[in-house]
Amino acid sequence: MEVPLPEPGPLEVRIKVAAAALNPADAAVWAGIFRSSEEVEYTGLGLDAAGTVDAVGTGVALKVGTSVIAFDAPVLRSTKAQAQYLVTDVHSVAPAPEGMDLTLAATIPLNAMTASLALDHLPLRPRDTVLVTGAGGAVGGYAVELARTRGVRIVAQGRPEDEGFLRGRGATWFVSRDEELSEAVCRFVPDGVDGVLDAAALGAPALAAVRDGGVFVSVRGDVLPAPERGVAVRLTTAGPEATRLSYLSALAEVGVLTPRVARIYPLSQAAEAHARLARGGLRGRIVLVP
Repeated sequence: MEVPLPEPGPLEVRIKVAAAALNPADAAVWAGIFRSSEEVEYTGLGLDAAGTVDAVGTGVALKVGTSVIAFDAPVLRSTKAQAQYLVTDVHSVAPAPEGMDLTLAATIPLNAMTASLALDHLPLRPRDTVLVTGAGGAVGGYAVELARTRGVRIVAQGRPEDEGFLRGRGATWFVSRDEELSEAVCRFVPDGVDGVLDAAALGAPALAAVRDGGVFVSVRGDVLPAPERGVAVRLTTAGPEATRLSYLSALAEVGVLTPRVARIYPLSQAAEAHARLARGGLRGRIVLVP
C-alpha cells in the first residue's frame, strides 16, 4: 500500500527503514489473533526495524542520520516496521551496533529483549543450571548467549543439527528435541534444573525438568502450565525499554550476541516472505528490505 508519510510527534522518531525482521507475532496479527476495539482501514506489520533517523519530534536528542534499531512494541497500528518509514517512541529506539550490517541488526530487538527479560525472571546465580528449550531459535539462541554472560550452566535443547552452534555459543550440555525432555535433562542434572526458559513453548514437558521449588518462564501465555511442586511459573512480555535495548545492541557490537538472517526479501515481495514465515523451519529471521 501507498500511505501518507508519517510525521513524528513529541518524543517520537521517524526512521528510514533499511531492514525489518519478520516474527511469529506478525503471523498472529494477519491471522486475526489480535483484535482492535477501533475500526481501522488497515493494520501495519512489523515489530523490529533497523535504519537511520530521518526526522525527530520535540524533546528528542537523537540526531538525524543516526543508525538505530527499534522495537516498535504496539501490535495494532496502521504504520509499523515493515514499511519504508516508521514513526515510533524514542524509548523504543537504540543505537545500532557499530559496524554491523543493518539487515543483521534488524533481528535483534524483539527476540533479544524477550530473552533478556525472561532471564531476569529466573533468579539464577553463577553455577546454577538453566534449561533453554528451542535454543536454536531466535529467542532461544539469544537466551543461551545471554545466560553465558551470567555464569550459569546451560542445558540447550534443539535439533540435532543445532548442537555445534549452541555449544559454540555457550551451552554446557545439549539435548535433542527428539528425546524425552525431562529424562534427557536428568542425564546431566539428576535433580532437575534450577530454572527453565521455555522459548519453544512446550509447557508441561519443560516444567517436568525443573527441580522442586525452581522457576519456569514462558514467552507465551497460551501454554503456561499449572504450577506444581513449588515451581514458580512466570510469563515474559517485552516492551519499550531503551536502556536494555542499547545494552543488547552493545553486546551484539562486540560479538556476544549473534544475529542470524535466514532469508532476505524486498518489501515488494512481503506476501511471499510471510508465506515462508508461516511454513517455519528456518534458523534465523526472514528480513524485508525496502
